[in-house]
Amino acid sequence: MDRKEFRNAMARLGAAVNIVTTDGPAGRAGFTASAVCSVTDDPPTLLVCMNRGSSGAAAFESNGVLCVNTLSAGQQELSNAFAGFTGLEGEARFSIGEWAGMETGAPALNGAAVSFDCKITDVVEKGTHAVLFAKVEGVRVSDGGSGLIYFSRGYHSVG
Repeated sequence: MDRKEFRNAMARLGAAVNIVTTDGPAGRAGFTASAVCSVTDDPPTLLVCMNRGSSGAAAFESNGVLCVNTLSAGQQELSNAFAGFTGLEGEARFSIGEWAGMETGAPALNGAAVSFDCKITDVVEKGTHAVLFAKVEGVRVSDGGSGLIYFSRGYHSVG
């Protein structure tokens, strides 16, 4: 399978836009991700795919916690900042948006459609990515509004 052909095909698979964050002894870090899904509800567990070459990868593995912040419509600027498209790096990315810690201390985005506060339980390396399995310790759900998905290399409002 040709890498470019695979990436073009994956662009046709719509997905929620998420900012995944961490905080702890290794510092605060975050990245934009569409590769997030539910694994099981007993115990409640999410799967998050993270590029091992990303600047914050070591912080996630060292801190052992993360928060998956599923973006609401209109939060594209945050997505672009945490994807590295705006020139903001590391801690400076958190200058956009309002952030508050939940139980684990990982930054939760005020105004996100939902925030899943998690402890990382397992990490599996596969190719260029680490697959993080994260047990959900708490959730914060917003009061309605539309969600944000990424499809065909563009943002779209849904809901």
